[in-house]
Amino acid sequence: MIGVNESARFTRQHGAVASRLTGIATSLFFERPVLLADAADPKSSHEGRTIVIERSDSASIALAGKGGHLTYSDPGHETTIAALVAMLCANGGPVAADPVSLAVIALADRLAQTDIPVLIHGPTGTGKEVLSKFIHQRSARADQPFIAVNCAAIPETMLEALLFGHEKGAFTGANATGEGFFRAADGGTLLLDEIAEMPLSLQAKLLRALQEGEVVPIGATSPVKVDVRVIACANRDLPGEVAAGRFREDLFYRLNVFPMTLAPLAERTGDIAPLAFAMILRHRTKGQAIPWLSEAALATLKAHKWPGNVRELENVIRRALLLSSGKDSIANEHIVFDTPVRSVAAQERAEPQSQPPVYQGVYEVPPSGARRLSKIVRESEANAIMQTLDACNGRRAEAAKQLGISERTLRYRLASFREAGIAVGGAR
Repeated sequence: MIGVNESARFTRQHGAVASRLTGIATSLFFERPVLLADAADPKSSHEGRTIVIERSDSASIALAGKGGHLTYSDPGHETTIAALVAMLCANGGPVAADPVSLAVIALADRLAQTDIPVLIHGPTGTGKEVLSKFIHQRSARADQPFIAVNCAAIPETMLEALLFGHEKGAFTGANATGEGFFRAADGGTLLLDEIAEMPLSLQAKLLRALQEGEVVPIGATSPVKVDVRVIACANRDLPGEVAAGRFREDLFYRLNVFPMTLAPLAERTGDIAPLAFAMILRHRTKGQAIPWLSEAALATLKAHKWPGNVRELENVIRRALLLSSGKDSIANEHIVFDTPVRSVAAQERAEPQSQPPVYQGVYEVPPSGARRLSKIVRESEANAIMQTLDACNGRRAEAAKQLGISERTLRYRLASFREAGIAVGGAR
């Protein structure tokens, strides 16, 4: 809910900016009251936040009290609206301005009014959990728990007990009863992230929980009723996983009542500027002036391919804040991208073995030229896994056996490589 100071001066100075911001705020279903006011107009009482804006030859941003102060030079600059969107969403919620993203958010708002299961597809780091939280917060369950579970991050031996609960003494080490995530989310929303990593044996139990609205804790003899809305997220092609026998077809159709897709960041460039400003506000050094994002720096960001999506953008902005420390703006020279590590194998095939891979990121090659041990270890692990996969023609089960790890661990390693921007080819 955006209010504006209706003085003639405000309309003359900021009418175009206020109109554009109101349109985006409406598309984001922003309801918390915010007043836009001109710096020269008399202060008025307001129950929510007030963002003071003014025109000047330069641009700057400052946070104070419940709102902040924005100085801009050109109402037509993308950075002007982007900074205001970031200030508007400083207390949480989706940050977006691209028409593609705003359309997805509008659809998510309609879904929030129902209890239809939602399956969100999209590459790692595109904001699937943020969208899931938005659906929960816009639903009738908003006052109840929202619990997010990453199925790939929990050891397979623990996942069943953590999801469905257990009775005291049900297994070694079960010294007390555990309610599990389903019962903890009773009345609210349970997000199952990276659902494709769930073992087949647990998929059957999850299907029953969805169909019957009840769970059977480990060691229990009777089911427990639960009222949970489930949102599932996948960064892999679930129909392909079904065809390969790694995901239950009946569970897929149970979850896939209403599928949604979040596009990679490179395909929604209109989100880059507001996301960058939101990260500047989130990671700024308190007590220091907040740097502005220059037009040249934004152009560089928008030209990047973003293999790591929003998480990679956050890395780049945190790096830029450090490199621009003490300056009024983040310039093009402060933008340093993550260097994709895969192709370690490809580089080794293309370059003489005596030459080490060349990296350009400030974290890969410190000024002294010394390489970090952690990077060397990661490269070695990536090389070993990808060479084994190549030798096995991409067959994960066979590669995992040769590497002496479980197929689940191998999938987790591959997912972490993708998150870091490492292309891992067509492993299957």
